[in-house]
Amino acid sequence: MGGNSGQPGTHTYMSLAEDGPFGSVGPPRRPTGRLIMHSMAMFGREFCYAVEAAYVTPVLLSVGLPRGLYSVVWLLSPVLGFLLQPVVGLASDYCRAGWGRRRPYILTLGVMMLLGMALYLNGDTVISVLIADPKKKLVWAITITMIGVVLFDFAADFIDGPIKAYLFDVCSHQDKEKGLHYHALFTGFGGALGYLLGAIDWAHLKLGRMLGTEFQVMFFFSALVLILCVTIHLCSIPEAPLRDATKANLPQQAPQAPPLSSDRTHEYGSIEKVKNGYVNPELAMRGGKKQNPTEQTQGTMTMRSLLRALMSMPPHYRCLCISHLMGWTAFLANMLFFTDFMGQIVYHGNPYSPHNSTEFHIYERGVEVGCWGLCINAISSSLYSYFQKALVAYIGLKGLYFMGYLLFGLGTGFIGLFPNIYSTLGLCASFGVMSSTLYTVPYNLIAEYHREEQEEQKRQAQAGGPESSGRGQGLDCATLTCMVQLAQILVGGGLGLLVVMAGSVVVVVMTASLVALIGCCFVAIFVRYVD
Repeated sequence: MGGNSGQPGTHTYMSLAEDGPFGSVGPPRRPTGRLIMHSMAMFGREFCYAVEAAYVTPVLLSVGLPRGLYSVVWLLSPVLGFLLQPVVGLASDYCRAGWGRRRPYILTLGVMMLLGMALYLNGDTVISVLIADPKKKLVWAITITMIGVVLFDFAADFIDGPIKAYLFDVCSHQDKEKGLHYHALFTGFGGALGYLLGAIDWAHLKLGRMLGTEFQVMFFFSALVLILCVTIHLCSIPEAPLRDATKANLPQQAPQAPPLSSDRTHEYGSIEKVKNGYVNPELAMRGGKKQNPTEQTQGTMTMRSLLRALMSMPPHYRCLCISHLMGWTAFLANMLFFTDFMGQIVYHGNPYSPHNSTEFHIYERGVEVGCWGLCINAISSSLYSYFQKALVAYIGLKGLYFMGYLLFGLGTGFIGLFPNIYSTLGLCASFGVMSSTLYTVPYNLIAEYHREEQEEQKRQAQAGGPESSGRGQGLDCATLTCMVQLAQILVGGGLGLLVVMAGSVVVVVMTASLVALIGCCFVAIFVRYVD
C-alpha cells in the first residue's frame, strides 16, 4: 500500500479488495437489485422513525412524563450523537471484523433500535404487570420509556453514517450516485407507510384487540419491518474486510519503512495512505516517535484529537457541513412541530383544554390531518428522488441543492403566512423535496470530493511525487451526519423558548422558512461543486 507495502516487516493493513475480486480496478458495477437491497435499511429506519413521530408524544403523555423532562428526552440523544458519532465513524474505518468494516456496526445499531422501540412502546405495559405500587409504577414507567426513546433516537441517528460509508466502500462512483437515489426513494416509501400505519385506528380492528393496544400493534409491525429490512441490507453486497498482510504472507524481520511525521497524525482524524480508494489504517496510526497509547491507538481517538480533526477539515468539507446543519435545522424545526401547528393554528384547537372538551377534540383532528401531511411529505420525497436522476443532468448538483432549500423555504413561509387546510397539505410536497435533497446531495458531494482526491493521488503517483494524505470515508460520512444531531440540539433547546416568547407556534414555521432561505444563499455561494 502506498509506497511501503512492499517492504517486508512493515505492519500493513490492506483491504482484501486489493488482491481479491476487485484487484486494482476498483469495485465492479453493482446490479440494480443489489442496490435496492442495500437501500432496504433506509426503508426500515424511516418506517420506525415515522412510527416514533406519530406515537412518541402520546406514549410520553400516557405514562405521565412531566413537562420539565421533555427537553431532557429530546436533547440527550442528539448531544450524545454529536459527541460520539464521528468517533464511531472513525472506528468503523479501522474495524477488522471478518465480514466487513461497516456491517458489524449496522447490525449492532439495528439491535439497539429494536431494543429502544421495545422499551418505549411496551415498557409501560410490562411495568404495570410487574409492579403494583402506583408511585413506583409511575417512576419506573417514565424511566423505561425515556430510556427507550433516547436509545432508539441514538441508534437511528447513528446508523445512517455506517450505511452511507458501506455504500461508498463497495460501489463504483456511478453506483454511489445511483445507490444514494435509491436510499432517498426507499426512505420516502418507508416514512409514508409508517405514517399510514399510525393513521389507522387499530383499537377497533381485530389485530389491535388481539395484541392489546395500539402501541403493541406499532411495535409488532415496526420490529417485523426493521428485522426484515436490516437482514436484507446486510446480505446485499459483499464487503471486503481489512486484514493484516504481515500475518498473511510477509516475513517479520526486516527494516522498518520511514515513519510519518507525528505532527500530522491527527490531521482530519489521521493520515491514511490511499490506493484505489482503500485506506491503510496502520500507516494512519504510526508516527515518527513513540506515541502515547491513551492518545492514539488503532481505531480509537481521544475527544481532543477528534475536535482537532474536525477543526482541521478542508474548507469545502466545512462549508458542506455548515450547509447541512442549516438545512436540517430548518427541516427538523418544521417537522417536529408540524402536527402541533396543524392542531393549534390551522384547526384552532387547544391541547391544554380538558380531554373531553370540543377544543381538545378539534386539536386531535388537526394532529391526525397533520399526519396525512407528513405522509404527503414522504411520498413527495420518494417521487422527487426518482426524478432527481433526470434533473441532475440539466441543473447539476448545485441546482438540486439550491432548489431543495428554496422550495422548502418558500413553502414553509406560505404555510406560516396563510394557514389554510388545503394549501398547507398541498405545500407539504415541498417538505419532501427538502428531505430528498438532504438525504442525497450532500453525500453525492462527499463522493465527488473523495473521487477528486483519489484522482489527484493517482496523478501524483504517476508523476513520481509524494503521495498526499487521505481520509476514511466513514469519518467523513459520520461528520456530515452528526450535523443532524447538532440541528436537533439547536431545535430542541431554542424553539421551545421562541414559542413561549412569541406566544404562538407560528414562529416555528417562520423560523424554519428563514433558516432555509439563508441556507439557500449559503449553498449557492460557499459550497464547492466538482465539475
